[in-house]
Amino acid sequence: MNFPEVKKSLDDTGCGFCLAKWTQVTMHLGIGLTHSCHHPVQHKIPLSELQRNPTALHNTKYKKEQRKKMLDGERPSECNYCWNIEDTSNSYSDRVFKSAEPWSFNQMDIIKNMDWREDYNPRYVEVSFSNTCNFKCSYCGPQYSSKWVEEIEHHGPYPTSTKYNNLEDLKQRDELPYKHHEQNPYVDAFWEWWPDLYKTLHTFRITGGEPLLSKDTFKVLEYIQENWKENPNLSLAINTNLGVPHKLIEKLVEIAKDLISNNKVREFIIFTSVEATGEQAEYSRYGLNYKEFMDNIDYICTELPKVTVNVMAAFNALSVFSYDKLVDDIYKLKKKHHNEKRYWKTAVQLDTSYIRWPMHLSVKILEPEHKELIKQAARKAFNYGISIHSYVRYGYTMVEIQKLKRTYDYAINDNVEFDVEKNRKDFADFITEYDKRRDVDFVRTFPELKKLYDRYK
Repeated sequence: MNFPEVKKSLDDTGCGFCLAKWTQVTMHLGIGLTHSCHHPVQHKIPLSELQRNPTALHNTKYKKEQRKKMLDGERPSECNYCWNIEDTSNSYSDRVFKSAEPWSFNQMDIIKNMDWREDYNPRYVEVSFSNTCNFKCSYCGPQYSSKWVEEIEHHGPYPTSTKYNNLEDLKQRDELPYKHHEQNPYVDAFWEWWPDLYKTLHTFRITGGEPLLSKDTFKVLEYIQENWKENPNLSLAINTNLGVPHKLIEKLVEIAKDLISNNKVREFIIFTSVEATGEQAEYSRYGLNYKEFMDNIDYICTELPKVTVNVMAAFNALSVFSYDKLVDDIYKLKKKHHNEKRYWKTAVQLDTSYIRWPMHLSVKILEPEHKELIKQAARKAFNYGISIHSYVRYGYTMVEIQKLKRTYDYAINDNVEFDVEKNRKDFADFITEYDKRRDVDFVRTFPELKKLYDRYK
């Protein structure tokens, strides 16, 4: 897809026009929240709207008002992740990347000519059924991890200025997660909508929590196994932290083999997450065994020769010192498992997105010399992307490299409002309490940040 042409087509409709506001949705059913992509802040799905219309899991009144703004040539403030990129760098924002997807771009004329009040069945759907999870990632929280709920119930929120992960805040916003055994009206609405939604989907992706610990995940997969003729062109994807008991990964692989070998789906993609290597990765993604994680990617790529594993990196302040090693490790997997059968041409992808929240873990708290390490990792990925021979196609793509580059652009951008001193103090307070609660040692694991930590703790 020609990104300059896509951007021009979008801008011709309006400077804030983004097809993802219609064609894409992420639904967090465990807490009753929705957003068009993963950048805008989620908003609550009113149960009153849902009772009348189960598609309100996507077509809320609030979201329709944002669509109207886009059609009227305005930039919704909730999409400032993309506006920051477009206004402060030469990189393309996700407004362009997401709109450029074939399943999205081919809907442009339909969307431009429909009334903004109309319901629209999205082509790309991400759904999280619950917050059940066996990890407590440092940048995550109770909404997406049941382990975080347990910790905060026992110890209370973290002693940062934001009272990080305070359950009382969630209660006040009516965003406290349903427990896995409770009746959930949002999940009920999904199953009411699902038979109709399934027929028109291009991509369906199950997220979490940890999806392999949710009964609804396997219920969906079994539904597709039985009803695949209604949509044999579905692109199916699932997230997993690859840290669950191996029998669950084996169960997923066996279902995937049936769906793939019998052409019950158009493609099957597995998403996972890591943003550092070794002990530094395990510190940040608490619950992770890095070697086991990499071994499981190797297992999946071996057992499923058509599947691509997409490694989503939530790039944060704890990523910079080993990210270049992650670039190495992913490249080794790319090279080992390269074949011409893969759905996405490459065996493994590295998808880098910088975190904005919690702000105390943002790359913007780092010193300038630390930020330069991001650029070095991008250069390494670029060098791996250069084909020595014309047949070498397993290196990093320009999209992978661009996403790493824009992380560096964000890190050094002084135009983005960010209180460095406040967030560094919060960082130190968070780390001190983190070490205490989880019996880990920050300074031993991250000696590179000892001076900064000692200055603010």
